[in-house]
Amino acid sequence: MAWVVVVPEWLPLPEIDDLPDPGSRGVTLELSNGTVEVILLQKGGCLFAYRNRCPHTGVNLEWQPDRFLDFTDRYIQCATHGALFRIEDGYCLRGPCAGQHLNSIPLRMESGRVFVMI
Repeated sequence: MAWVVVVPEWLPLPEIDDLPDPGSRGVTLELSNGTVEVILLQKGGCLFAYRNRCPHTGVNLEWQPDRFLDFTDRYIQCATHGALFRIEDGYCLRGPCAGQHLNSIPLRMESGRVFVMI
């Protein structure tokens, strides 16, 4: 049997200078074996990234392009079920996936650019 080793890579994100605080943006990353949907969020000058996938059913979370936050801009909201997730750690506070988390994606800044590790 042959082993397949997947080496994670740091991928650059589009410029985020126009990302509001608080605010959100959806990004589709092209990988050699497909695509990954990512949510990029900013709150209090901090950046956060999560897979764009509800832990309950796996559907994308946004209710309109780049709109992942609830009407108060305090929580990430699943458009399908109304579940609410904390921006800081992706923890689900309310909804059918209460107690679960969004899948966090590591971030790093380098020369003014944001990179994510997939």
